[in-house]
Amino acid sequence: MRPSIERGGRKAAPTSTASRRQYRRSIVVLAAGTCLAGSLPESAIAQPAAPPDAPAQQQSPTPGPTSENQGFMGGLMERDNLLGDMGGLRPFLAEHGVSLGLQETSEVFGNATGGVNQGVAYDGLTLMSLGVDTEKAFGWKGGTFNVSALQIHGRSLTADNLLTLQAASGIEATRSTRLWELWYQQAFSDGRFDVKIGQQSVDQEFTLSSYSSLFINAAMGWSVLPAVNLYAGGPAYPLASLGVRFRARPMEGLTILAGVFNDNPPGGPFDDDSQVRGAAQSGTKFNMRTGALFIAEVQYAINQPVEGGTDKANPPTGLPGTYKLGAWFDTASFPDQRFDADHVSLADPLSSGDPLMRRNNYAIYGVVDQTVWRPSADSPPSVGVFARMMGAPGDRNLVDFAVNAGIVLKAPLPGRDNDSFGVGFGIANISGNARRFDKDTAFQTGVPFPERGAETFIEVTYQYQAAPWLTLQPDFQYFFTPAGGIPNPNEPTRRVSNEAVFGLRTNIVF
Repeated sequence: MRPSIERGGRKAAPTSTASRRQYRRSIVVLAAGTCLAGSLPESAIAQPAAPPDAPAQQQSPTPGPTSENQGFMGGLMERDNLLGDMGGLRPFLAEHGVSLGLQETSEVFGNATGGVNQGVAYDGLTLMSLGVDTEKAFGWKGGTFNVSALQIHGRSLTADNLLTLQAASGIEATRSTRLWELWYQQAFSDGRFDVKIGQQSVDQEFTLSSYSSLFINAAMGWSVLPAVNLYAGGPAYPLASLGVRFRARPMEGLTILAGVFNDNPPGGPFDDDSQVRGAAQSGTKFNMRTGALFIAEVQYAINQPVEGGTDKANPPTGLPGTYKLGAWFDTASFPDQRFDADHVSLADPLSSGDPLMRRNNYAIYGVVDQTVWRPSADSPPSVGVFARMMGAPGDRNLVDFAVNAGIVLKAPLPGRDNDSFGVGFGIANISGNARRFDKDTAFQTGVPFPERGAETFIEVTYQYQAAPWLTLQPDFQYFFTPAGGIPNPNEPTRRVSNEAVFGLRTNIVF
């Protein structure tokens, strides 16, 4: 799921992202270990999945008269927020255009099989936000100000046990308390065009699938391809970068998004891109000294309900869907996966060890969200499918192709209109140059060495809405050939074995 103030982004666990930087250097060491052994190891959080036809819902600022008449416990399970109207504070602030948000996501995951170790890990995320409607606040029409902060705690099962490229959870990140987003948005022409400027997390608006937001694996949010290949995983949760984003709605159903952002939030070199590097730990470094990330996306929505509710006179006759086509381009230089600066294999003992730096990086992608069944336009039960594919050049990227897809059943059981059940999968394909590097390693060391292929996972999840402010989500994931089949650092002669992962996520909206 995508951490988001309004929705349920994500990226691969940072520690596993960092480990991929060291893989090229450590691979020969592992091969040497093999010789010695022969002689002697993925927009807020936990929201119900929103189908393409679901209109945006605004939370009521008050819990209703029941709460007011019966105290804090009155209407506890019916209110939108655990704390209700906070003694009248929420409606007072709302009258002045100010909204407060506070969410806590907690989860426990463990791998029963496979990985480099078996065990259980807890991790959690507190998301705090402040929004200001400038028209209500001081009469400036069309303006919105937003600031948010993260408190990330616990540890990463992916980094400690799994070593997968597609992290088991989208909220796994290095422990820190940090500023996340800080931006101002201005709308023009009755909302048909708007501009957002400031520190932004790109995964909150680009490459999104509404149906995939149900799932917990990181690759169902921010794709594993940019998460693994860009500096620090790109300006996506838990990071953000300074930039400007443009959005236009030239005609009904058509939306155009485009933006340019700093490509490297921490500002370090490719092999030292820790999320907590130096001043980046607080999220206030505002790096502007590295490359630029350009991204653009065209969205086309069909059979959508009229804004503000279904048009009873002319309701949509077909099933709703959304189709997106996009691309990104990074101006920085990226290390070749096989050759050094002298075009000698990095596995060769005579190699300098300094990879050939290739100018620029890019990818294209497509996203589909489509409802395939529902009894009627206003019925809670529905079935939707989603798919996203992204491709990039194989010489400078560890992952050159990624796909994730799945099916989501809304209201799967009688009386459970706000629950969702989903089955999905993701594939991260190791690039040709990275595979050839593995072959070079086997040739140079003279011992069998695994050639990486593709990492695949499947996920089965059920999101149970116990109250408007509380969701519980049991989850199961199974990983095939983790990281494409890397050697197990504990047993260099064997690959990291397949992993069965079980977990539970809870989300509380205060």
